[in-house]
Amino acid sequence: MVRVVVAEDSPTARALLVAMLKSDPTFEVVGEASDGVEAIEMVKALRPDVVTMDIQMPGLDGFEATKQLMIEAPTPIVIISSLDVASVEVSIAALAAGALAVLPKPVGVTAPDFPRVSRHLLQTVRAMSEVKLVRRWPPVPAYKGLEPGTATVAPVDPSFACIAIAASTGGPAAIHRLLKALDKGPKPPPILIVQHISHGFAAGMASWLDQSTSLDVRLASAGERLEPGRVYLAPDDVHLGVSTRGTVALASSAPQMGFRPSGSHLFESAGRALGKNATGVILTGMGSDGVEGLRVLHRLGGHVVAQDEATSDVYGMPHAAAQAGVVDTVLPLDNIAPYLANRFASRRLGTPS
Repeated sequence: MVRVVVAEDSPTARALLVAMLKSDPTFEVVGEASDGVEAIEMVKALRPDVVTMDIQMPGLDGFEATKQLMIEAPTPIVIISSLDVASVEVSIAALAAGALAVLPKPVGVTAPDFPRVSRHLLQTVRAMSEVKLVRRWPPVPAYKGLEPGTATVAPVDPSFACIAIAASTGGPAAIHRLLKALDKGPKPPPILIVQHISHGFAAGMASWLDQSTSLDVRLASAGERLEPGRVYLAPDDVHLGVSTRGTVALASSAPQMGFRPSGSHLFESAGRALGKNATGVILTGMGSDGVEGLRVLHRLGGHVVAQDEATSDVYGMPHAAAQAGVVDTVLPLDNIAPYLANRFASRRLGTPS
């Protein structure tokens, strides 16, 4: 049985959601909350497998309730809202808060597409209920560098290097936290990011990250020069990579393991272009995207850092990379920024290492 708490302030909408869930005997609605505070208390007491969460609720809205639950009682959350969930702002805010999926609120059983909407909702809630979550982190601390005795690696010249990052489920919040920590230290080398996200939302994520960090975050454009302190996010439906000339390379070649952009494409491209001066970072996410590209990057002398299980929302991609033997260092999310800063802080600019 999939045990569900439904958080929805409208009695009519709540009754519809409960009826939809109960139409499938594999679901059990164990609690119904009418606001965010009640939802948090109910989840803590009942420990459901998954929560459906409205956004607009009195007192504490769905975004804030989701954030608190991710810290206090991590539980898979599916946002179901009458707001325009296709809008970049709503979806990015939901993912940043910690929700795993965002769905439109069903309008009623008389709607022509109700059977399809109902099937999709049940499939999504069931799939998200199987995601293993861990406790979210408190606000980002000030950058302090590495603690005494922390392992270090040979430093690399940031003017002839890059950091390549890939993430999936839980990635927007993890990437945001990592970039916020990096912008408090020395200027990092160019950062290239592949985040698995719904089509149409990459530009919104780039804008959100750019506004919330001091780093220059943008959607990557083919041929633009990679610059220290700048972050390049993969656009929709194209692979992101690095050319041997130190510029952004975009490709519309076939998806890898079903993904375009693919983490594996980015890691392999960075490894082939920069060799030991490429650093791959594999963050929280479902599946194993990134592993094959990391094999190449690692073989060519690049360094690989994986987020640890304790701080990963979903320990899929980092775990797959670690099992494949292509990871040099496994770290909690908050330790990755100082580790990278140490790696890039001590070389004279202009002299490839």
